[in-house]
Amino acid sequence: MNLEKIYQQTILEYSRRKELNREIENPTFAERGHNPNCGDDLTLEIKTDENDIIADAAFIGSGCAISTASMAMLIDLIKGKSMEEAKEKVDLFFKMMKQEEKLTSEESKKLGDAVLMEYVAPVSYTHLTLPTSDL
Repeated sequence: MNLEKIYQQTILEYSRRKELNREIENPTFAERGHNPNCGDDLTLEIKTDENDIIADAAFIGSGCAISTASMAMLIDLIKGKSMEEAKEKVDLFFKMMKQEEKLTSEESKKLGDAVLMEYVAPVSYTHLTLPTSDL
């Protein structure tokens, strides 16, 4: 199996993570990402504990395999982290997706499996609907 097939398979596996596509009761934070051009409409919901640690994260809505895989990868990255750590990881993810500046090897390591999205970034960033924001 070649590397491209492995990347595709991993992205498809993440896009099928149905346990992450659910509503969180009384989320601490919610951010919608919507792209009217392609119809992707996803909302990230986060619940933090008393120490500002992300205790739970999920998304509601629908989108293409790339958008839902990206959301699942980001949820895996931020769950259990402080809001400050989560913001750093989300910022790195969008830096990678914009491809305006190459990530350092240290930055890439911080993204885990989400670094695979770099290989689809040229075609996917234009319609990526993830929350971009004030995490």
